[in-house]
Amino acid sequence: MPEAPVPEATTQGAAASSGMASPRRVGLYLLLGAAGLGGVLWATLSSRLEAQEKLREVTAAATVPSVSVVRPTEVGTRPLTLPGRLVAWAEAPVHARTSGFLQRRLVDIGDVVTAGQLLAVIDAPEVEQQLVAATAALATVRAQRDLSARTAQRWTELGARSVVSQQATDERRGDLAARSAQLNQAEAEVNRLRALTGFTQVVAPFDGTITSRGTDVGALINAGATSSVALFTVTDSRRLRLYVRVPQAYAAAIGPGVTARFTVPEHGDRSFTAELTRSADSVDVPSGSMLVQLTVDNAEDLLTPGAYAQVRLELPAVAGTAQVRIPASALIFRATGTSVAVVDDQGKVEVKPISIARDLGSELDISSGLERSEWVINGPSDAIRSGDMVRPNRPN
Repeated sequence: MPEAPVPEATTQGAAASSGMASPRRVGLYLLLGAAGLGGVLWATLSSRLEAQEKLREVTAAATVPSVSVVRPTEVGTRPLTLPGRLVAWAEAPVHARTSGFLQRRLVDIGDVVTAGQLLAVIDAPEVEQQLVAATAALATVRAQRDLSARTAQRWTELGARSVVSQQATDERRGDLAARSAQLNQAEAEVNRLRALTGFTQVVAPFDGTITSRGTDVGALINAGATSSVALFTVTDSRRLRLYVRVPQAYAAAIGPGVTARFTVPEHGDRSFTAELTRSADSVDVPSGSMLVQLTVDNAEDLLTPGAYAQVRLELPAVAGTAQVRIPASALIFRATGTSVAVVDDQGKVEVKPISIARDLGSELDISSGLERSEWVINGPSDAIRSGDMVRPNRPN
């Protein structure tokens, strides 16, 4: 069938409506395009601003150096290693008191003896003959004194009856006093010679060990000579004295409670204990050190007198001595003195002068200038100054 014709009025109305809507759409499209372009521009600008900000942060961060920090460790007891010398608790050279020839020798080096034990016998005939002569002289003086006493008594009785003069009586009394004094002198000489004959038997002064012998059978003994050699030396080594010289810087820490361990070459790494018993409380001028004495129990007889010892003293921390310990790599050397750099919570640096109490090689004991709670820069730059900002890397 043929299509029905469209009315003319209707066609004209549609064309008019189409012509009115086209400019609106164009404007809308333009508005949307401008908005999209603005969004793109804003996103680009924002991205560039953010990148610039990050660049500034990175640049600022690059200008603040990163440093490693450590906490000072507390120093409780301070080990101090020093050389020492072991000495016998008691040591006595035994000399002869009587001249003569050594008749018998009953001990030798290494023998253990007890107090009063006979060590040697000296043949002293001259002393024995002198004792015989002194005994005879004593008998003569005693007889003379007895006669003088009877004479003085008679003259006193006669003087009381005025038969003799007072002067004669006083002379007899004076003679009695002189004879009494001569008797005392003679008795003393006899006692001296008896003591000398007793010294012909040489005995040990105390329990111990014979550590030296300076004579033998038949040797001439010249008692009293300044160059005479001791017959024997007796040593009591059941306990030993350990003498150590402590430098003046550590003298203040020496006191009750200080313990020590030591080694001797003949026993390798085995260590022994010692107890501080005495100190000189005075600094020796030539050496600048103070002598201290430690007591060692040697009941097992493992240690020998005269031996060298390596002594490790455990000294307590006291005022004015080491309080904290830091690595040696944290030290800064400046013209103003030795110092360290510490960092606060904001990363601000402060260079502080310190006093070193002891150098342990890889570590340092600090006596003043540093607190236990501070963070210390380990390996600081030579150019670091107070007020600089850093980023501390604290250990976990």
